[in-house]
Amino acid sequence: MISDDHQLAADLAAEAGRRLLKLRADGGDPDALRKAGDRQSHEFLAAELARLRPEDALLSEEGADDAARLSARRVWIVDPLDGTREFGEPGRADWAVHVALWQDGELTAGAVALPAQDKVLSTAEPPASPVKPSSLTPRLLVSRTRPPVFMARLADAVGAELVPLGSAGAKAAAVICGDAEGYVHSGGQYEWDSAAPVAVALAAGLHASRIDGSKLTYNQAVPSVPDILICQAALADRLLGAIRSVS
Repeated sequence: MISDDHQLAADLAAEAGRRLLKLRADGGDPDALRKAGDRQSHEFLAAELARLRPEDALLSEEGADDAARLSARRVWIVDPLDGTREFGEPGRADWAVHVALWQDGELTAGAVALPAQDKVLSTAEPPASPVKPSSLTPRLLVSRTRPPVFMARLADAVGAELVPLGSAGAKAAAVICGDAEGYVHSGGQYEWDSAAPVAVALAAGLHASRIDGSKLTYNQAVPSVPDILICQAALADRLLGAIRSVS
């Protein structure tokens, strides 16, 4: 048994990603491929967590929600395939696998695998948070299909460039790796969309919060996350102030 939760999250996300790459390489109808990816990745993660962490609860996008998790001390929050749309589009690399652990009110471990980019970002070895000179134009990542309506005003307010990208995990990873300075979303998400990215971002020294600056909370009865901001810590006050002014 892997005793380290950080390493377990990384290993499971990586292996689920390898399985998804193999499935994708076999080709087929895009919609069938997406459904198979969601199902098979969930089945793998659920089975491994049941085997390796039998006392822990599970919240997965693709699994039935068990209310017992609300009284559990440890809950794994997983998105077996984040960016299902992108997974079914040949050549796209902006999809991910999320594995996070919530324990006693906090996210304590997490991993975001980006299989098509050959990357696994995790709390086992948190990346060093990159710092971009403040004189350069900040790049803000937004949903390629559901960008918040206020983002054009926000970009004008802070002199930012808006960059559309696929899955939430891919967007968070781009900020963690220094390919962008912030990710803003207000169109509604679920806990599995952001738990692992937020765990890794915080471990890397980035800022992560609701867009009003309040704390992100997980393992709620209704597992929704209405909005999110992940950004370089030095930009947080500037972005939060601008969000308040344009919302």
